[in-house]
Amino acid sequence: MSNSGEARKIMTKPLPQILDEIEDSIGLADEAAKNARDAAVEARKAGEKAFDEATKVANERIDKVEQIAKNAMQLAELLKLALMDGVTAVDKKLTEKTSATERAPRK
Repeated sequence: MSNSGEARKIMTKPLPQILDEIEDSIGLADEAAKNARDAAVEARKAGEKAFDEATKVANERIDKVEQIAKNAMQLAELLKLALMDGVTAVDKKLTEKTSATERAPRK
C-alpha cells in the first residue's frame, strides 16, 4: 500500500512543474560548481602568494646568514693574523733574550 501512496504523490505533480524543479536543481548545481571552481582558484592564488612570501623570507634569511658567515670568516682571518704577529713578537723577544744571555759573561 505504501508503494501506491508514493506513486500517487508523484503522479499528482504536473510534468511541467517537475521539469521546472529539475531545471532549478540543475541551475543550483551549476552555481555550486562555479562557486567551488572560484574558491579553488582563490585557494590556489593564496597558496602561490604564501609560497612566494615564504620563499622571499627564506632567501632574505639565507642572505643574512651568508653575510654573518662572511663576517665571521673575516674576523677569524684577522684573529689568525693577530695571533701570528703575537707569536712572532714573542719569538723575537725570546730569541733576543737567548742571544743576550749567551753573550753575557758567565760568572
